Amino acid sequence: MRLVLSLIVLGLFAAAGAGYYFAWVEPYRGFQQPVFVEIPRGTSTMRIGEMLAEAGVVRHQVLFALVRALRPKGKPQAGEYEFSTAATPNEVFGRMARGDIYQIEVRVPEGSNVFDVARIVQQAGLGTEEEFLKVALPQEGFLFPSTYRFKRKTGVEAVCRAMRVQFDKVWSELKAPADAKRETVILASLVETEAVLPEERAKIAGVYRNRLEKGVRLECDPTVAYAAMLDGQWRGTIYKSDLANRNSYNTYQHAGLPPGPVANPGLASLKAALHPEATDDMYFVAKADRSGGHVFNKDLTGHQKAVAAYRHGEQRSGRTQSEEKGEGAGVAAKPKHPKR
Repeated sequence: MRLVLSLIVLGLFAAAGAGYYFAWVEPYRGFQQPVFVEIPRGTSTMRIGEMLAEAGVVRHQVLFALVRALRPKGKPQAGEYEFSTAATPNEVFGRMARGDIYQIEVRVPEGSNVFDVARIVQQAGLGTEEEFLKVALPQEGFLFPSTYRFKRKTGVEAVCRAMRVQFDKVWSELKAPADAKRETVILASLVETEAVLPEERAKIAGVYRNRLEKGVRLECDPTVAYAAMLDGQWRGTIYKSDLANRNSYNTYQHAGLPPGPVANPGLASLKAALHPEATDDMYFVAKADRSGGHVFNKDLTGHQKAVAAYRHGEQRSGRTQSEEKGEGAGVAAKPKHPKR
């Protein structure tokens, strides 16, 4: 009888030792490619273990249940998890107890337009550019630039909705008048696409306000580029034919603000549009030193001299463009549109 009891005890110790070894010590990987396991809310421990075993994440569902029993303070969180390397059931449980669910990070820089965001969304695997543009184009300017995290199966509608919700939150914090929202966002989009140096945002907004009040065409290069994008004719830089484009977004051809935003502005540009700097300046052009700063002028004569200095600097640095390209005399763009 003692022998039988001894054998039973030894067997229990051996089982416990094996359970500890396989649950806490030996990493396991029963899959070739990374796998995803989605745990619905309310799933039982045994069912989670079964799902993990079916995916090759743990050797047997009982091992996961064993860890769960010995870690009563931990609780697996619902969500989708990615597994790409070998791990022990204890490590797997730890990830799930922390809620380390798989999310795709999407970073949308300030000044991105919907065409830029569409490429970012497609690269993230959340939908095609065409699918995103169908939903996002009417919301241009109101998709707040930030860093977002989405589930792998998030659709383009949900992506747009998250960005719009963030914009609404930021706008409400500005406590700006609701009836000024659209005009402010349009102006802020121009500031965002023109300003390089943060300290120039409010002054650029002030120049645009002056031109609007005096009925002078804004002649904002990013609106020309955006018009070309809408027409499917953007070639990466602005040509004379682009300046002559009669698209309603082209502020070289039409006075006043464009009919909608040309990009999605960040908080700083929204603030600049709401509180433009008081200035007598009517013009600005990028500095020839490519520092990102601008030369501001009150009159056209001074502006034309600044434009000539910019072009001279371009020629000296070997960045001269062909004669086909735009040579407008209005407000110059950021260095990324080096047509001047």
